[in-house]
Amino acid sequence: MPILVFLLDTSASMNQRTYLGTTYLDVAKGAVEVFMKLRARDPASRGDRYMLVTFDDPPYGVKAGWKENHATFMCELKNLQASGLTTLGHALRTAFDLLNLNRLVSGIDNYGMGRNPFFLEPSVIITITDGNKLTHSSGVPDELHLPLNSPLAGSELTKEPFRWDQRLFALVLRLPGATAPENEQLGSVASDESAITQMCEVTGGRSYCVRTQRMLNQCLESLVQKVQSGVVLNFEKTGPDPPLICDDLNRPASSFGPQPWHSCHKLIYVRPNPKTGVPVGHWPLPESFWPDQNSPTLPPRSAHPVVRFSCADCEPMVIDKLPFDKYELEPSPLTQFILERKSPHMCWQVFVNSSGKQSDLGQPFGYLKASTTLTCVNLFVMPYNYPVLLPLLDDLFKVHKLKPNLKWRQAFEMYLNTMPPYYLLPLKKALRMMGAPNLIADTMDCGLSYSVISYLKKLSQQAKIESDRLIVSVGKKAPQETSIKVKNHSSSLSLAHLRDFKQLLHGITGEGPLRLCDINFKEFSGFQVALLNKEVKPQSYRNAYDIPRRNLLDQLTRMRSNLLRTSLKLIRGQDEDYLHSIPVAQMGNYQEFLKMMPSPLREIDPDQPKRLHTFGNPFKQDKKGMMIDEADEFVAGPQSKKRGISGDSSSGVTLKRRRSMSPLLRRPHVPPGNSNHVAPGKSLAGVQQNLLKPIPQHKGERKKNFYALEQWFSNYFWLKYPLSLIPLCSLHSPLDLAGLSPIYFNYL
Repeated sequence: MPILVFLLDTSASMNQRTYLGTTYLDVAKGAVEVFMKLRARDPASRGDRYMLVTFDDPPYGVKAGWKENHATFMCELKNLQASGLTTLGHALRTAFDLLNLNRLVSGIDNYGMGRNPFFLEPSVIITITDGNKLTHSSGVPDELHLPLNSPLAGSELTKEPFRWDQRLFALVLRLPGATAPENEQLGSVASDESAITQMCEVTGGRSYCVRTQRMLNQCLESLVQKVQSGVVLNFEKTGPDPPLICDDLNRPASSFGPQPWHSCHKLIYVRPNPKTGVPVGHWPLPESFWPDQNSPTLPPRSAHPVVRFSCADCEPMVIDKLPFDKYELEPSPLTQFILERKSPHMCWQVFVNSSGKQSDLGQPFGYLKASTTLTCVNLFVMPYNYPVLLPLLDDLFKVHKLKPNLKWRQAFEMYLNTMPPYYLLPLKKALRMMGAPNLIADTMDCGLSYSVISYLKKLSQQAKIESDRLIVSVGKKAPQETSIKVKNHSSSLSLAHLRDFKQLLHGITGEGPLRLCDINFKEFSGFQVALLNKEVKPQSYRNAYDIPRRNLLDQLTRMRSNLLRTSLKLIRGQDEDYLHSIPVAQMGNYQEFLKMMPSPLREIDPDQPKRLHTFGNPFKQDKKGMMIDEADEFVAGPQSKKRGISGDSSSGVTLKRRRSMSPLLRRPHVPPGNSNHVAPGKSLAGVQQNLLKPIPQHKGERKKNFYALEQWFSNYFWLKYPLSLIPLCSLHSPLDLAGLSPIYFNYL
């Protein structure tokens, strides 16, 4: 899974304009978006992880790290602003520390146990800068220096701040500001001459000198091709040169002296398994020291191992069922020289200095060999000192039939004594795959002392804590300074302590002669320079014709108020309306407004349910916890569950809330002879006469009279309006008719 880190220069010099009409920072943002679109064409880009680092002071330089998603990355990229210094060294150190955050926790570096090329996190750092002078708070350095002190635990185990699977590329913007260059050169883009170029070459990358937009697109397409899974090695020749091969004109193809292929700093491709998507390997590259069980510490390793190759032709060795690793070399002068020899059946052995127990050069652990089609050169990684081990294993299976004699066992024990102890585990695994699992005893140690093992475990725990701390700090904004304190570099007395202070004061006010020799211009004791609010953007026009037509009246008002000074303002040239105006794009950003609000006070009654804040209406209640009954009454959900079980036998559902029925809906018990409906032979007038018959007003019969009045209203509405305009269930009493509109009474 490739990791792509974009390191963008956010110094103030990135605000300069180009011939395109945009700033350098805008060009850098566009380059990032174009790169991501080009990278998305590759199906392998689905597992890419993008990070964003700027030149801000740590820890505010990391804008998007390990936990941020793609949306956060794009939002932070869009909101970048160019203000600050060109602290390239600190920014590079921050980027490398961000990549090395989880390496000790995951054990990917495998310190003291050999270097496994298949344990890798392929990373590409793409720096986009303008290539101007480096600036720092203490001055202007001439060279690029990375800070040596790193807060990351375990950084002392590697000499360099980077690792062998991390490469640095730089896009140095040299776009002119006036006009586009006429003679645009096509083809390969040259490297830049800035300070970052050397750092790129050390890590295995390169820099690009970008002068036009077309050249920028070409560089981005080249960078997309550079995103490969692999590690960087230093190949150096040892011993004499190979025999010269003459061409058709009987002239030697190479001359004496150092050649480019003698030392190459190139990548070897580590291809992932097509089934699992993860690289798989068997054998490590040896360390450049012999492990000592009595040593309390580990010597620091270099980021890129130095692999020496001997030009003596040897036949490639391999036996059945013995696993080996095969890595393709990146095209280089070394691969070109090997392919020109046209010897696909011969190989050159490779070594690592001080890897053996006694010899300085060590024993061979593999070989370089051209492919049979002469299209590439491959590095074959075998067991350590494989010219001794392979004949022994061949005799074990073919001669001894897995029943070795004493002589064979003595030779095998002698080989194990000359092999680094960290090769025991992969050798056991290989012998188990071949069908000989019991050749190596389980009591043999890996070679590291107890103090080293405990130290590595302690470093892993510290790295985990530091990783959590840095992940939390990602995305935090730097606090804005309210003022700048001016240091007092003067050691003389203050002006107020001088004897002739009054005369000097008269000279400053113009009442007397001014003596400039007595004034100390460097005296600013306790003086602070206030900073303007960055959110308020003053419009300072030097030319009246630069003012847009739509802003003429507003600008004239500001000029008049500034001239007459009729109002008190924090900033001259700004009126009250302008101070409170914000862009349209920020008007709906309510979340940022909530972050700036102070924390609310606690509720007076903590038993009251908390109101969920809803935008626009602070008194709006949550409708999810509300229920509506048949009478359009809002009843809270939890209250309906607390109803007791009614003792009435007619109530069917005990948990259902008993609604108070309207008196209009409660009908008294009517004998079977009495009916409110019109009989087939009676007229409507006769029924109405019965309804209007006077009712005796006795004190004991008030309740009956009330029900009789309700019956009159009910019968009247149902007889005159079978489909009544007024729902009777909403009339709780006859007095509710008083609230009806007069238009309803016109129908009665």
